[in-house]
Amino acid sequence: MTAVELRRTDILHASAELFADKGVASTTVRQIAARVGVRSGALYHYFPSKNAIAREVVTNYLEQLKARYDEAAPRGLNPRERLRAIVEVSLRTAEENPHATIVYQNELPNLRDDPGYQDAKKLADAAQQVWLEAIDDGKRAGVFREDVPTKVFHRFIRDAVWLSVKWRHPEDAYTAEDLTRDCMKIFLDGFAT
Repeated sequence: MTAVELRRTDILHASAELFADKGVASTTVRQIAARVGVRSGALYHYFPSKNAIAREVVTNYLEQLKARYDEAAPRGLNPRERLRAIVEVSLRTAEENPHATIVYQNELPNLRDDPGYQDAKKLADAAQQVWLEAIDDGKRAGVFREDVPTKVFHRFIRDAVWLSVKWRHPEDAYTAEDLTRDCMKIFLDGFAT
């Protein structure tokens, strides 16, 4: 990795932490620069704007997530196993990228006015499509219930998975595998005895 690439990576990581903590709008270029150890004007040698940094944090995150979905949860996999793989990939990606996960969850709607938003939106739609296809495939195979709309089930399970980054931490004894197992039990088998 070149010095420029390393600096860009440092800026992205520092920005993701600040954006997750304060939000993009409340984070200043000076705060980012101070976190990285450069003058604020120097950031513009690497990124044209603060929103461009936020967009790249989200875009990089979504590219990684979608690639992991494609690898771990291909179409044709048993529907339950495919959904389990999607949940586990989501939890692991969130665990490895907690700040980017929070930025994605909290800031994607705020980036809609940004000129480069469409790239992030396309990636978010592609990631969502993986979930929807898995659920629909399970319905067609008779594995998942037909009486619950796909989008409703998706929203419930997605929020349970993605919002876990706010309360579960990688150092917890309760691992991503544990949460994947329990999430699948609750959403696919129910909580009642």
